[in-house]
Amino acid sequence: MTTRIFVNLPVKQLDRSIAFFARLGFSFDPRFTDDSATCLVVADNIFVMLLTEPRFQSFTPKAICDATHSTEVLLCLSAENRERVDEIVRQAVAAGGSTYSEPQDHDFMYGHGFQDLDGHIWEIVFMDPDAREHAAGP
Repeated sequence: MTTRIFVNLPVKQLDRSIAFFARLGFSFDPRFTDDSATCLVVADNIFVMLLTEPRFQSFTPKAICDATHSTEVLLCLSAENRERVDEIVRQAVAAGGSTYSEPQDHDFMYGHGFQDLDGHIWEIVFMDPDAREHAAGP
């Protein structure tokens, strides 16, 4: 069996979060969706469970981090090229998200990111391993 990853994130308004990520082109698995949760499909084996804060709280004895003031996790997704990195960030901002920094260009790696409606940071990166090898020399 292939290992799958499920990242769990608390959200204040599930319907708003679903609409936000749908505008970025993500789909959702209806088998894991109800009025307190949805399963955002990132890839065949990568999923993000968006859980209402009360539902999220039921899984942990710890306080929920307010991602608009603190960072507990950075989510990073790869993109096929630099243009796609910028396109995803533009779509996120148009859907109500915001940027938190300027794009970063490290020759072999280009990245930018956005904050979703609940303040979670999503980094989008394009990495060219061939450029990294050439930069390092023989």
